[in-house]
Amino acid sequence: MNQKIISTIIIFSLIAVIPTAYGQLTIGPEVKQELIELKINPDGEINVKHIVKASNIPSTLYLFSGEISNLVVTNEVEVEIQSGIGNDEKGNMSIMVLPSQQNTIVKYNLENMILNDNLFKTEISYNEKFSVIFDESINLIFVNDNIIFLDNKKGISVNGGGNAKIEFYSNESKMIKEVVWEENKFDVEIITDSEIQSFNFNQPEKSLSFQVNDENKFVTITMSEELLGGPYVILLDDEQIKYTKFVRDGGIVSLNLKPETTGQVTIIGTTVIPEFSMFIPLIMGFMIILTVPAMRKFSLR
Repeated sequence: MNQKIISTIIIFSLIAVIPTAYGQLTIGPEVKQELIELKINPDGEINVKHIVKASNIPSTLYLFSGEISNLVVTNEVEVEIQSGIGNDEKGNMSIMVLPSQQNTIVKYNLENMILNDNLFKTEISYNEKFSVIFDESINLIFVNDNIIFLDNKKGISVNGGGNAKIEFYSNESKMIKEVVWEENKFDVEIITDSEIQSFNFNQPEKSLSFQVNDENKFVTITMSEELLGGPYVILLDDEQIKYTKFVRDGGIVSLNLKPETTGQVTIIGTTVIPEFSMFIPLIMGFMIILTVPAMRKFSLR
């Protein structure tokens, strides 16, 4: 017990000696974490929470890179506890977590979000698995330029750690284009901040096309695969461009692209809603004639 008290006194002495703003504080091994979670709200605020497992030795917790504010360290019953804060030569912050029989909870705000022309953007990096939870009002997100509809999910997990570039709209701009073919009607949803003109569905060529009047803006098209099925090729003024795909329930597909220039976008599918052939009614009538005599053998009771 006396040895533990002496160790604690030495640790507090180190904290007192090392200036908070400039200290390179890495005492003991890296902490073991029960939870690493970021919550993002519609205003772009990022709230970070680490739950550090109880340990009988001092250990080091590395924080997310970036500008940090409102740092609070507590125990499980939300009583604030002592800790040491340090920066490395690159400005990355870490915390020395003191020995405790309870889990230690570390919370702070990460000031990494940038709002540029209606699109929030942040880049997050960590060397362990972490989760990003979004406010329920946020449904469409872009992760490393890949489209994700959260729908009934709360967020994403970055398994094994790594880098995640996350983007989402401050105010989502959505338009619906109706495609009518024979007796069928389909809604094509377009989400973008770009101006869209000259929307057209071409059944014989198995394609959708429209004019994009802004550069380097996400364009997300959501439609039924019954209308136009993949695999797809997407052209910008006859030149093939990259896109990402997200398949949703009920045969709904979302295609996301980011044209680098203005021009005509053409989405070419592999399958398309079939044209209603003039011979189908004749065939159906002939089948009815053949079926009626057979049905006379049966009756409902």
